[in-house]
Amino acid sequence: MSQRIATVDRQTAETQITLTLNLDGSGESTGETGIGFFDHMLNLLARHGLLDIELSCKGDLEIDAHHTVEDVGICLGQAMMDALGDKSDIQRYGSAYVPMDECLGRAVVDLSGRSAFVWQAVIDAERVGEFPTELAEEFFGKVSAHAKMNLHLDLLRGGNAHHGIEALFKAFARAVKIAASTDPRMSGVPSTKGVL
Repeated sequence: MSQRIATVDRQTAETQITLTLNLDGSGESTGETGIGFFDHMLNLLARHGLLDIELSCKGDLEIDAHHTVEDVGICLGQAMMDALGDKSDIQRYGSAYVPMDECLGRAVVDLSGRSAFVWQAVIDAERVGEFPTELAEEFFGKVSAHAKMNLHLDLLRGGNAHHGIEALFKAFARAVKIAASTDPRMSGVPSTKGVL
C-alpha cells in the first residue's frame, strides 16, 4: 500500500495555513494555531485517530478565532480527501462512542464522496478558554464538506463544555480511524457503484 499522505497549503488575507496529514501515522501532532483549547483538541484528534498532523498556522486572531478554526477545518478535510486517493480497500464506514466523565459523544462516518453533516450537540458554555464553543460545529462542518464525508456527531449526554467537546473530537478521531483503515479482504472500492 502506498503512503497515504497529503499536504494542503491555504493562503488567504485571513489565514496562512500549511497542513500535512498522514492517515497511517502514530498519533503525532506538531504546530500551533494560537488558540490553546483548539490546539489541545487537534492533539487529541491526532492521538486517537493515529493520524500524524503537521501544522503551520497564522490567523487573524486579533479579530477572533473564527477564520483560523474554519480554515484549519477546510485544510484538514481537503488533506483527508487527497490522502484517501481512490479509497480502494478502505472500510468506508466507522463509528465510535467516547465517554468523557459525565459526557458521552458519538461519531458516525461514511467516507462516501458526498458531504452531509448532522450536529446534535448542546454546549452550554459560550467559551472554553479563548475558544468560542460554537466553533466546534463550524470546524466539523468544514471537515465534512471538504473531505466529502457523511458525518453525524451527537453529544448524547452533556455537562462540562470542555468534556463535551473533547468527547466529540475523540469520537470523531476513532470513527475516522476505523473508516479509513484498510481490509486485506477488500478488493477495490467499497461501493457497488465502483467509485466513491
